[in-house]
Amino acid sequence: MAEAGRKPRSTRRWAEWASLPLLLLLWQVAAMLVAHRLFPTPVVVFGELYDLAAHGSLIADVTKTLGRAVLAFFAAMTMGVVIGGALGRFGWADGLFGNWILIGLNIPAIVVAITCYIWLGLTEFALILAVVINKTPLVAVNMREGVRALDHGLAELAKVYRVGFWRRVNKFIIPQLMPYVLTAARTGLSLIWKIVLVFEVLGSDGGVGFRIGIFFQHFDMKGILAYTLAFMAGVILIEYGVMRPLEHRVLGWRPARN
Repeated sequence: MAEAGRKPRSTRRWAEWASLPLLLLLWQVAAMLVAHRLFPTPVVVFGELYDLAAHGSLIADVTKTLGRAVLAFFAAMTMGVVIGGALGRFGWADGLFGNWILIGLNIPAIVVAITCYIWLGLTEFALILAVVINKTPLVAVNMREGVRALDHGLAELAKVYRVGFWRRVNKFIIPQLMPYVLTAARTGLSLIWKIVLVFEVLGSDGGVGFRIGIFFQHFDMKGILAYTLAFMAGVILIEYGVMRPLEHRVLGWRPARN
């Protein structure tokens, strides 16, 4: 039985390792079939990536974009957790501010960005604020549902055994909320990357989106794809270096996926 359980997991791990090489292979074949300068092969793009990293501003641009995204992520997560917790805990708060969250979820990101830029100018603060405004409602909704789903029977049990407040929070409440927090973090990260890039194209003094906007004006697909690959490499490193280990640590009690 143990051998049978290990085999599906090893197969899944092998499939994960093969995923990106397979994608690059398909890209290479498609580019060779199309044979057009606007659809460069991975070999050409990786060559451009090396040149931009060695002689261009790629490293500085990727670092700037990742820094903006990380700062906006932590600000939005903090605000969203607090707001969502309050909405889930207090019915009157959800009734009063629930529609505000609904509006925030559905306002187009481009509208928020343009408004912040008009009011605050093309500044770093305006860019970060626009991203936070777009991201916070999503976190708040996840946290609201998490608080509503808390098992109140555990809280009553803790009171019977006179468990202290902070111990109840640490042992009963946080473990129940962590799946919702991680879901908000994962979906939020994927959303923030995209929003930051769009806002950088609209107006910034550097970054991946800013540089891609310049490449677009010259129809430079090699540069666009090279910057895309560099940025995605950073995203993958965060996924495998931060998100998955964190998920394994806080949700290790869950059954392993086959």
